[in-house]
Amino acid sequence: MPETMRECPACQCPYGYEGNENAFTCPECSFEWTHVEVSQSDELIVMDALGARLHNGDTVVVVKDLPVKGAPKAVKAGTKVKNIRLAYGDHNIDCKIDGFGSMALKSEFVKKA
Repeated sequence: MPETMRECPACQCPYGYEGNENAFTCPECSFEWTHVEVSQSDELIVMDALGARLHNGDTVVVVKDLPVKGAPKAVKAGTKVKNIRLAYGDHNIDCKIDGFGSMALKSEFVKKA
């Protein structure tokens, strides 16, 4: 029986494979989805460093020190960021961090609080 390959909606890996009950699994990020979920939804899917799905308005915690261009100090690991907004692109989280102002973060450096 031939396997059906689909592009992962979370990380765009082309090797998503069909498992049981018409569900697909991504071998790179372990995201699971069904064909119905993808066709009914055009929303942006963003995963945190631990693989949890993020939504607009979530609170996240920075998992490692992040240097900031033009700032004398880095955003420290453990910094809580409230009310995030998801965005398209390499830096897929827009937020405001106390002491730094508005900035964009990569989801691979945060975890859901």
